Amino acid sequence: MKKYLSFDIGGTNLKYAIIDHSGNIIEKNRISTNTKSLNDFMTSLYQIADKYKTVFSGIAICVPGKIDTKHKIIHFGGSLPFLDGLNLEDTLGKRYQVPISVENDGKSAALAEQWLGNLNHVNTGITMTLGTGVGGGIIINGHILHGKDFQAGELSWLLINSSLASSDLDAFTAHLCSAVLMIEAVNKALHNRDVNDGLAAFAAINNGDKTANRIFSQFCRNIAILILNVQAIINGEKVVIGGGISVQPRLITEIKHQFNELIKTNPMLQNQVISPEIVSAKLGNDANLFGALYALLLNLKNN
Repeated sequence: MKKYLSFDIGGTNLKYAIIDHSGNIIEKNRISTNTKSLNDFMTSLYQIADKYKTVFSGIAICVPGKIDTKHKIIHFGGSLPFLDGLNLEDTLGKRYQVPISVENDGKSAALAEQWLGNLNHVNTGITMTLGTGVGGGIIINGHILHGKDFQAGELSWLLINSSLASSDLDAFTAHLCSAVLMIEAVNKALHNRDVNDGLAAFAAINNGDKTANRIFSQFCRNIAILILNVQAIINGEKVVIGGGISVQPRLITEIKHQFNELIKTNPMLQNQVISPEIVSAKLGNDANLFGALYALLLNLKNN
């Protein structure tokens, strides 16, 4: 069975794995992402790929930014701006003479869930990855939605609070639905030393701390508003919630509660907006490795 090298490139860590055609991970590891320069970054990729060059039949890449999946070009690069303009066909493709694919990280999460997770056999649905902002991947009629300029699914830029100026990030889902900012707010309110300690924040939430739960409930209401807005457009079957926070059972329960509260306040909403099934992501921290590979497998199948 053919094997592939899959990269999940993030602002902090670069994960990689050898995965077979059926989605079985043979070997995986991670290193710190080399952000010194583009040359240093590419050297780190080459060092990994050289190690496995007799093993893989293709290379799949998942990375932040606007991704031209047709020409294998990264634009903007998100948290890695030095990747702007990088053509992976001209670099990795030419060096190793194997098929290459590259996909946005939010869309990779959706592809992973479509292949091996909770969007499998779902005609229309969406993944929402809760982290610093909100990553998105929309499946329409069984296909990932890229849009004209490959920017479909950028959920961080939905305007939720129109009473604020568009120059204020607090008006957008990027801040209002940020799991990182929610955890920070809880820890600050509780005077915890480490404002980024998610376990401490959820310990307070799960133990019924009123201040922590007020912040958490508002956060989940913002997610519910986001789901409602998206559902009004795509009429999806499922919403899959990902990100590290999604392992907390309380999260899905509270999002469902807040969504139902929104719907029941308006009889027209109850009659016209069909509630999607809201579930946590299945594939956890390996999702983008699987999603990147599935994008490559789909390209190979269609070409």
